[in-house]
Order: sequence, then structure tokens, then C-alpha cells
Amino acid sequence: MSQSECTIGIDVSKAQVDLAVRPSGERWSGPNDEPGIRATVARVLELRPTLVVLEATGGLEVPLVGALAAEGLPVVVVNPRQVRDFAKATGQLAKTDALDAAILARFGAAVRPTPRPLPDAATQALAALLARRRQLLEMLVAEQNRLGTAPRPIRTEIQTHIRWLERRVAQVDTDLTHTIRTSPVWREKDRLLQSVPGVGPVLSTTLLAALPELGTLTQRQLAALVGVAPLNRDSGTLRGKRTIWGGRAVVRQALYMGALVAARYNPVIRAFYQRLCATGKPKKVALVACMHKLLTILNAMLKHHTPWRIHDVQPS
Repeated sequence: MSQSECTIGIDVSKAQVDLAVRPSGERWSGPNDEPGIRATVARVLELRPTLVVLEATGGLEVPLVGALAAEGLPVVVVNPRQVRDFAKATGQLAKTDALDAAILARFGAAVRPTPRPLPDAATQALAALLARRRQLLEMLVAEQNRLGTAPRPIRTEIQTHIRWLERRVAQVDTDLTHTIRTSPVWREKDRLLQSVPGVGPVLSTTLLAALPELGTLTQRQLAALVGVAPLNRDSGTLRGKRTIWGGRAVVRQALYMGALVAARYNPVIRAFYQRLCATGKPKKVALVACMHKLLTILNAMLKHHTPWRIHDVQPS
């Protein structure tokens, strides 16, 4: 990195943002509100950074990231676990907002994560609906589990809450369907995705909301992004089991359920799954391979704008 280049790390909390500049070492903080964000963006623009690094903080970072991106700044949101591991590897065990900002700047200068286009407002709204659906389902499952052991006096209350949650899930499903149908682009992508046996509304919506890169990346890039690329665990003569790890867990969970269905009803995935099992592969390993293959097929379909046709899918 040349002397003229600088990397800025920004730690975002509910009340304030802390910034650190590398290599100058300059630091400052400001309020995390509309005037504070405008002042922060103006100051960042003056420095002309080559990279601005933030970590995902449950949505608190979204307004600032959007404001930075709107000014054409090279901003990237990284996984907090990756940054924490980096801090430990460099001997930084203490944790404060100011230290976190400095670590983010150091992480950006060393690792140089690639900025990706931010989801537009419609995609963010779709992702929020999808997240709310997951929250409602988690509450519904928890209440159903409580019902079996609940004392009689509160059983009626739990049953009432269960019925309310079921109505809310149904309403969110309706809202998701309406949101997709009102967008010609999403409607076409949804049609292509659901033409594949094993891909239903939940998986299709999850891919549209949480994996907007589908159809634009290579097979390897997409597998790494989702977290379905097996990672080696070898050392010397030891050959450990390859496992999948990291990536976008929400997409991977939905893809797992889709692969389960496809392994039964999709002729290509079913034959692939049975062939792997016949060679001695454990069923879970074979299923992960089916997830990878299904994702590859979906990526190719969106890239070339072609619906599912079994004779177009090459056996592997």
C-alpha cells in the first residue's frame, strides 16, 4: 500500500460511531444519528480512502453504510467473527469501540476484502420480511414445545398465541409473494428457480433476498460465498475430514431443505445422491454435495435465463 492510500475502520454502536485511519493513526468518534452520519461521511470523503471497513452489527450499520455507498466510497461490511479472529491472531485481546475501529482499519489494510454492491431498498425490504418470517417460526416452534408440558391454567393462552403466530406467518407469506410478483425481475427469477424440482417458494425467496449475487458469480465463488465448498483439514501426513463452514447460514439452511426434497423428487439430484451413496459416501456428505450441485444448476439457469430442462443438465 502506498503512502497516499488509507484505510478507515468504523465501529458502529447504537449511540455513536468510532473511526480509525490507517496508516496515519488518526481517530475520532461521533453520534450515530442523521446529523452525525452526515458529518462522518463528509470527513471520510476528505480523506479519500481506498477502503472503508465496517462489521455487521445486526442492522445498526445499515444507515451509515448506505450513506457511504451513496457517495461512491469503497465500503465493505465484514463478518465480525473474522475480524475477532484477526484481532486475536495479532495479539489484540482487549476490546473497546475505539480498539475495534483500529482493528477494522488494520484488517482492511492487511486482508483487502473486496467491496460488493449493496442490496437496493427493495431487496433489503424483502430480506427484512424473510427475517421476520424466521423469527415468527422460531416463536411458533417454541410455543408448540411449551404446550406439551404447560400447566392447564396457561394452556389456553399458549394455544391462542399459537393460532395468532400461525396467522402472522400466513400473512408474511402473502406479503412475500406479493412483493415478488410486483417486481418483473424478481417474478421472472422466481419462475426460473421454482421450475426446478426441489425448489419451492421458501428457497426461491431466500435466494432472491439473501443471495442477490446468484447468476453473476462463478461456481467456485458462489460455493465459497454460501459456505458449501468443503474445506481441507490436512496437516503433514494427516488427512482430516473436509467440512463446510462459514458463508451465509440463512441461504445454506434453506438450500439444505431444498436438497432434501430434490434428492427424492429431482431426477438429476436423486441420481447424483444415489450414486454417491453407492460409492460409500455418508448420507450427510452426499447431501452436501447435492446442495453444491443444486446451487450450481440454479446459478447457471439465472446466468443464462433458461428454465429447468433435464436434458440440459450434464451428469457428474
